[in-house]
Amino acid sequence: MERMTELINKIKELNYHYYTLDKPLVSDKEYDALYQELRDLEKETNIILDGSPTQEVGGQILEKFTKHEHLGRLYSLDKAQSYEALSEWMDRAERLRLAYNQSHDENLPKLEYIVELKFDGLTINLTYNNGELINAATRGTGTIGEEILEQVKTIKTIPRKIAYQGLIEVSGEGIMPLSALEKYNKENIDQLKNARNAAAGALRNLDPAITKKRNLDAYIYNIAYMEEDIVDSQEGVIEFLKENKFNTYPFAKKVDNYKDLIGVIEEIADLRKHIDVLTDGVVIKINDFATREALGYTNKFPRWAIAYKYEADQYLTQLLDVEWNVGRTGKVTPVAILEPVDIDGVTVSRATLNNYDDIERKKVRLGSMVLIRRSNDVIPEILTAVEDESIQTKEIEKPKVCPYCHSELFYDTVHIYCPNSLNCKPQLNARLTHFASREAMDIEGLSDKTVDQLINVLDIKELDDLYELKEEDLAKLEGFKDKKISNLLRAIENSKHVKLESFIYALGIPNVGIKTSQDLVEHFGSLDKIRNAKAEDLLEVEDVGHITARGIIDFFNESHIEDALEKLLSNGIVFEDSNVDKSDELDGLTIVVTGSIEGYNRKEIEAKLKNMGAKVTSAVSKNTDILLAGEKAGSKLTKAQELDIKIYQDQELMKFLEGLE
Repeated sequence: MERMTELINKIKELNYHYYTLDKPLVSDKEYDALYQELRDLEKETNIILDGSPTQEVGGQILEKFTKHEHLGRLYSLDKAQSYEALSEWMDRAERLRLAYNQSHDENLPKLEYIVELKFDGLTINLTYNNGELINAATRGTGTIGEEILEQVKTIKTIPRKIAYQGLIEVSGEGIMPLSALEKYNKENIDQLKNARNAAAGALRNLDPAITKKRNLDAYIYNIAYMEEDIVDSQEGVIEFLKENKFNTYPFAKKVDNYKDLIGVIEEIADLRKHIDVLTDGVVIKINDFATREALGYTNKFPRWAIAYKYEADQYLTQLLDVEWNVGRTGKVTPVAILEPVDIDGVTVSRATLNNYDDIERKKVRLGSMVLIRRSNDVIPEILTAVEDESIQTKEIEKPKVCPYCHSELFYDTVHIYCPNSLNCKPQLNARLTHFASREAMDIEGLSDKTVDQLINVLDIKELDDLYELKEEDLAKLEGFKDKKISNLLRAIENSKHVKLESFIYALGIPNVGIKTSQDLVEHFGSLDKIRNAKAEDLLEVEDVGHITARGIIDFFNESHIEDALEKLLSNGIVFEDSNVDKSDELDGLTIVVTGSIEGYNRKEIEAKLKNMGAKVTSAVSKNTDILLAGEKAGSKLTKAQELDIKIYQDQELMKFLEGLE
């Protein structure tokens, strides 16, 4: 669990620099190794710690952009680091397919896979209605992105009008062609380091003139949301996109076995060296949509798709120093400071070192030459020290006191800790930042930097101190003028109206991430019931094991936590739709919503159905109880009629929907 917490903190730091700042710290390979280690530990222990990035998509939303809620969630992709991992993924998909066929009358077809290039740019999501481009956004968190319509309009290959007249969102990758990057650097004094950062920086720039100057392109490869059900395969997606004049990359191959898949991957490995677009791997998608529906999703990934990334190159540089950082749990971890080395246009000067054992195992010393591994744009992994007798080196000493609060550190068998959880500022900063984060209390404007000021200038020590802040307090902070003060106070006040699951997540209960928080609320319905739950009650909740249950009980029974919780609640915090149990009017019914319904948003309908106890799916089967069919219902309506499923249409549909209100 200590190593998992360490990995979570490091990966979050890397995500912030990669997604939000567009300034990667390490290579993709190094990032992937850390991420895979965390996933392996979660699988091995059956524990997902609070805030694990394996449960999140994408990066933070920059405050300067207008927010856009995607009509369909944009998932990220799981990664395979080897051919063996690809084989295991294919075997797992086949097992799920066979299991489905054994329990359903209608069998899923033999697995076919579409293999496409994995582009290295910025994911964009385009919204069209009545054939008009009405919005464009970044992926963001997967559910909420940043509106970048004016920037996207500078990309000539993105159509302003399409033939399809329904409400639809398509997604793809905004990229800067390598030839455009080369030309730009020849014509401009300010040099762009690499195509990925150049594209991301242009699309997330408030000045569309800068975007236009970089001559971006975009390849569209996915339908994220569609009112009608007229596409039933990835081949159909590609054909639909071509018919509507979207720019699709002219390489997509279908395979149905492992040998052919590896052949295509090796073909792309050679192809990527000669094309005008930066690509670091391939994406493999199951072709058939019914199979995708059956396989489903994890909280972050679709089970029906995976990315394979090519092996990273290795580089040699010198270790100059080691910094010791303190995380939210008090763990003190080393960070290597390297002689800056340029790798594919990215200057790398830092690398992670997991713990002191890692330093000793890799024989790393101050001044030693080290072999690092990096691919494309993220933080390096130190593989080992390289012996060089001509260079004098010095042992890296274990720290004895905390670099921030100077408390005496203590050691377990592997890790180093600062025990001062109350007054060590990095620990308090992390707690406050987590409490204010988007999926927690969503206090917009409460960044790491602002939290630092609150701690250093205003001497904030507890979470509830946030709700005691006044205008005159914030006026003491550097950079805080009337508007910024007003915005932050308003955000703090607005946070008092919060979903119970967000509040539970904000508390930072050990092993309780956002999904577990949602499951707890869905099962118990109120904070008091969760606080007073016994172990046997908690174990009835999906994915809550003995360790998580014990952590929840210990958390709510700790006297300091009880006092802090009462102080928080005394500030007027109100839980939205959480003080009553969920309605069970539709409990146990499986409902499918299809077609366009005038005056209604399909996502809102589905949310109301779920809140009334229904299970909402996207595919019609013999297990479906009700089909809500709007205009242009398509093949789902036909299938429901064939299976003699209850169908609500026209006036009967409107009456049903009015009943949901």
